[in-house]
Amino acid sequence: MINLILSISFSSSLYVFFKYFEKYNINTLHAIIVNYVVAASCGFWFFEGNVSFAHIPEKQWFLGAILLGLLFIFIFNIMALTSQKNGLSVASVAGKMSVVVPILFAVIVYKEHLGIFKVFGIIIALLAVYFTSVRPKSSKTSLNKRTLIYPILLFVGSGIIDTFIKYMETNYVSSEEIPYFSAVVFSFAGLIGMVTLVIKKDFAFEWKNVLGGILLGVPNYFSIIYLLKALQNQNLNSSTVFTINNVAIVMISTLLGIVVFNEKLIKKNWFGIGLAIISIILVAST
Repeated sequence: MINLILSISFSSSLYVFFKYFEKYNINTLHAIIVNYVVAASCGFWFFEGNVSFAHIPEKQWFLGAILLGLLFIFIFNIMALTSQKNGLSVASVAGKMSVVVPILFAVIVYKEHLGIFKVFGIIIALLAVYFTSVRPKSSKTSLNKRTLIYPILLFVGSGIIDTFIKYMETNYVSSEEIPYFSAVVFSFAGLIGMVTLVIKKDFAFEWKNVLGGILLGVPNYFSIIYLLKALQNQNLNSSTVFTINNVAIVMISTLLGIVVFNEKLIKKNWFGIGLAIISIILVAST
């Protein structure tokens, strides 16, 4: 359970950094690319075995690492588009409700058993994510048919990432190779990001973007590492891990918004936080 708690803590801190990016006008894409370079460096540094770049293509998880790196960059851009076109609340709901995708995958493929209380806990978790994320209506971010594709892609893409991480961890990545695998994934994400900059011809350099990327890279690395370790816990099935992880991140991020940034919550948000606590208790105790 300690690995899951650490993953939630590091993941929640990322939202704080993104909030400060907006405050200090940090170029998010530039910082994200630096973040991937830093996260990859952490992975190679903490890997206790011998790092042989020439032998990386021989690893069973090599192609999977490339795909995950591509998904990381793609879904980040979709998240940005969803926030801009549909609003932050829609982006948050679409991203976090994607927890149903890896859960259904685990039940269908790995035959994980879901008791009645856990099923109720997952349903309550989805409601909690919605109520915690909902914001007052705004005409500028109202949902319409033209922009509906963005939250749909975010929902599916986020779910695919979580599902694919679980699949790779189960079939190809040993506990000893978790830092190595994560480093390669981050390396490809950073490389694809750099290619994106070349295509966009966006080469403006600012030290604040580099600093933002460094501050983001370390917790980003550990959030993935501890999530993978939590998934390898024999006492916790993946449906429990993903549900607690996603709901807790929404809840903690919301509370951090109140404490650190003085964000105001409506009654539905507080109701959502209450549901989140109930869902975590139900899922974790069954």
